[in-house]
Amino acid sequence: MAAIEVEGLCKLYRTRIKEEGLKASFRALTRPVYKEVKAVDNISFTVEQGEILAFIGPNGAGKSTTIKMLTGILHPSSGRLSVLGMDPATQRRRLSYRIGTVFGQKSQLWFHLPPMDSFVLLGAIYDIEKAVLKKRIDELAERFEIGDLLKTPVRKLSLGQRIRCEVAASLLHSPDILFLDEPTIGLDVVAKHRIRELILQMNREQGTTIFLTSHDTGDMEQLCRRAIVIDHGRIILDEPVKKLKYDYMNRKIIAVRFTGEYKLKEIDGITLEKSGRLGARLSVDTRVCSIDEAMRWLIAQGGVADITVEDPPMEDIIASIFEGGGQSLGGGR
Repeated sequence: MAAIEVEGLCKLYRTRIKEEGLKASFRALTRPVYKEVKAVDNISFTVEQGEILAFIGPNGAGKSTTIKMLTGILHPSSGRLSVLGMDPATQRRRLSYRIGTVFGQKSQLWFHLPPMDSFVLLGAIYDIEKAVLKKRIDELAERFEIGDLLKTPVRKLSLGQRIRCEVAASLLHSPDILFLDEPTIGLDVVAKHRIRELILQMNREQGTTIFLTSHDTGDMEQLCRRAIVIDHGRIILDEPVKKLKYDYMNRKIIAVRFTGEYKLKEIDGITLEKSGRLGARLSVDTRVCSIDEAMRWLIAQGGVADITVEDPPMEDIIASIFEGGGQSLGGGR
């Protein structure tokens, strides 16, 4: 049995149209006019047990709405969905015992209390016996290296420390599926690496299915084997990350600062996007020019004071998918 099965899923919102002017406002009170917004538009896909899936797209694409329907928070307007063999809309309470959620921008821990207090409360909510809960907290504290943080108020934790505690809290009841919504947002490089390691370890050792949304291409590259791209409520691409990376993620952004004056002449595979007196921003097509070649070429242009290499924004990748005809390549699976 698949962990998640979605077929023809739709979600419509009915919103009131507001007109300008006093008369229009009065008329809206007596004869309101509504319009329908299709947040999720006839999507179908399957997630196998133990899979780590990236569910990505620009803001407003329908990602959060889909997660809310999969977890039973919202009811679909039409279509069929099954999570661990259950209907989230009618079996939400039963399903909640088998799924966990982590929202990078929304905490499930009490802000002024230490994580341990929240863990105890969550243990009571999930009907976990005290002895079992204590053993589980000890195991998670060791794995996530949060033993010295359990008695510190959440408000005094760094963002990376809080996210580790958030993930641990979501695993107290040993869920079969973990929904991660922007789990590494705002984290530094070291904290991101640690969170990704923990997610992979959890998946390998316990076979936990991971449903991940993120704007960080590093999350997708390092954690997932498959990605679904959604935009305007429709799936436009469903491909292995390896193929997606080869087809669409073949560009790197290099920001360089020189020690003095410089002169850059564009070569094949490198495009100058922006330049200043002592620095420049370049786009590198890694299919034509490797990062190693680009670095050697830059150093030959003048003394380099600082240099950074990063992925393009997720929105740019989505745009490149459209430009490359991603709509014709996608589809539910």
